[in-house]
Amino acid sequence: MHVIIIGSGPAGVSAALYARRGGADVTVITKGAGGLAAAEWVENYYGFAEPISGAELEQRGIAGAKRLGVRFETDEVLTILPAVEGKGFCIEAVRTAYEADAVILAAGAPRKTLPIKGLREFEGRGVSYCAICDAFFYRGKRVAVIGAGDYALHEAEILRPHAAQLSLLTNGEELALAVPDGIAVHTQRIVRIEGERRVQRIVFDDETVMDVDGIFMAIGTAGSMELARKLGVVLSDGKIAVGKNMETNVPGVYAAGDCTGGLLQIAKAVYDGAEAGLSVIRYLRKG
Repeated sequence: MHVIIIGSGPAGVSAALYARRGGADVTVITKGAGGLAAAEWVENYYGFAEPISGAELEQRGIAGAKRLGVRFETDEVLTILPAVEGKGFCIEAVRTAYEADAVILAAGAPRKTLPIKGLREFEGRGVSYCAICDAFFYRGKRVAVIGAGDYALHEAEILRPHAAQLSLLTNGEELALAVPDGIAVHTQRIVRIEGERRVQRIVFDDETVMDVDGIFMAIGTAGSMELARKLGVVLSDGKIAVGKNMETNVPGVYAAGDCTGGLLQIAKAVYDGAEAGLSVIRYLRKG
């Protein structure tokens, strides 16, 4: 039984502890220090008479999981796909690919969207967050991907065989990777997105205009929401919809922590992770 957990915050590490104690081989894939590490002090957490820094609390949690045999891989997950044969999943990341019998999404709450006028208004009407889900609908059309990292390039590569014209828009960010031929790069900042019923054009800060049929958002790295969308996991009010055992609608996929909504507190994330870790063991034992 191999369980892969995306995210090394309180929810992810808690899930790892319970899944490992249940007998599974557990791998946590992390981009590095998470939101907890950014907290200067944590002073309302059970067991600590004095405030503790978020970074130290995070490190202690990871050390405890490692002591039990949980593996930690520093990598950036790009997408999660069902296994080609049989049950399970293939996790594609920047450094390598991983295989798992079950997956727990615990990469935190969604990132803030860009403050671009028209972005939210055109979601579902030309603005998409999942290339593998929607690339088919843009065959022979003009498409732009907004982003400047590995995740953005990954989404662009998925779109390249379908789009008649493909552009990568960095929105003023520095592009630190080589872009294949056939993908135009534009570095201007985006001011607004315009259209009638659907997306029709992008206006930049230098007042130049790009006509497009579709826009794919790929800012930063793929978080729990983006990965969930690619798997067909149901979302509700911008969060991953889970049952009482932290299960999603996709068999073998669980979620825990801030990505499921509710009280955004460490204690709640730890509980979610424990429930997800126990539930995934029950799922795997059923075969």
